[in-house]
Amino acid sequence: MPRSKRDKKVSLTKTDRKGLAWKQRIIDDIRFCVEKYPNIFVFQVQNMRNNLLKDLRQEWKRNSRFIFGKNRIMQIGLGRTKAEEVETGIHKLSKRLTGQVGLLFTEKTKEEVLEWAENYWAVEYARSGFKATETVTLPAGPLEEFAHSMEPHLRSLGLPTKLEKGVVTIYSDYTVCEEGKVLTPEQARILKLLGKPMAKFRLTMKCSWTKADGFQLHVEDDVEEDKATDSPMEEDDNENNDEDDAAAANDDDDEE
Repeated sequence: MPRSKRDKKVSLTKTDRKGLAWKQRIIDDIRFCVEKYPNIFVFQVQNMRNNLLKDLRQEWKRNSRFIFGKNRIMQIGLGRTKAEEVETGIHKLSKRLTGQVGLLFTEKTKEEVLEWAENYWAVEYARSGFKATETVTLPAGPLEEFAHSMEPHLRSLGLPTKLEKGVVTIYSDYTVCEEGKVLTPEQARILKLLGKPMAKFRLTMKCSWTKADGFQLHVEDDVEEDKATDSPMEEDDNENNDEDDAAAANDDDDEE
């Protein structure tokens, strides 16, 4: 009896033995989700924050599943080529699994998901390497929000501080960061201490595949669909880390 596309096995021979079991579990989870959910999206993350993604997983848990792991492992789960794909046309999602991306499996309609993604965002503290969205300057004078014990730490970050009668004080005007310039680790820490978030966490739905309509592109890209796709894609250098793989595998342990 001929085997279905979903039954095809792809070897993980290039994967290190360490962690092979849970990487295989992610592949199995993806294939289970392909069967269970009618709609699948590839989403791109702007200013990734694990805590916010975890919150989304909980909020959507009733009728959806987020998987965010190594791109090559997710590609294998869906099928990297026409020959490997677990459903007709689904390898086109795999071709878009590059950069900091993940998979959303859901019972929500395509329209609901796209409208939600358009309007969803969360403000977070910027990290080093982020371009400042505004110039932040501290005028000379007391910083009464900080305890006196913080003064050595603030000084170690580059702030011109001293203690005056037990109060942390800046003795000259100080520019923490300038709009458009890349933040250093010290600048990012100062902004967090000052309670000034700059980064915006967002998810962009790059494309989707549904059991009703097949593949649809939502953000234009340079992937060429006309080229032969029967050879596996090269591994993406800009992949998500192993910690995210583990989080993906442990996401829905209590799901029925």
